[in-house]
Amino acid sequence: MKAFFASYFLYFLYRLFQLTWTIEIRESAALTELVKKNKTFVVAHWHGEELGILHLLKRYRVACMVSQSFDGELVARMIHHFGSKAVRGSSSRGAVQALKGILRLAKEGWRPSVAVDGPRGPRHEVKLGVVEIARVLKVPILPINMACSRSFIFKKSWNKSELPLPFSRIVIQWGEPIEYDSTQPLESYLQPLAKALHAGRAECMKSVGKA
Repeated sequence: MKAFFASYFLYFLYRLFQLTWTIEIRESAALTELVKKNKTFVVAHWHGEELGILHLLKRYRVACMVSQSFDGELVARMIHHFGSKAVRGSSSRGAVQALKGILRLAKEGWRPSVAVDGPRGPRHEVKLGVVEIARVLKVPILPINMACSRSFIFKKSWNKSELPLPFSRIVIQWGEPIEYDSTQPLESYLQPLAKALHAGRAECMKSVGKA
């Protein structure tokens, strides 16, 4: 019950903040084509950037994996308020349940989203989970990054989640797809994905004056 009321409060607060934001979304030509053809892909992002892209979930028909903690319950409810879907679990707890849930949603037309450095870090270090999902679905991975000019950072959390403040400028950038190839070992995708996410982060930070 506590998570229920808290999620509505945070959702409306977020929407109020969003009304004041200046948002620039940079889509790659490949993403535009995938969306146009209603193709499935896996969305890959860093922990800490998710609060700036929550409002895009319904637009791109993205479903999320969230932890089984109380915070995860709160986030899952907010995701539903945004018109999207969430499954509970992570690589450290409820992994099988989460994987089955995200694959089921993918079959229903939702695109899985994964914080690639979760669930407990190290921060900005890609784990294999996102590649496993791409392998099972046989779909590409698309990196996405977010940076904002002014934000509140949750410094006590390991992932340093960043909430854009009112009247912030937000830049959201989609990277080029990383195609899954069954002939390549899963580990071979970690470095290219990390490189793409680091480059996208740097570009977004530069655009909002934080380079």
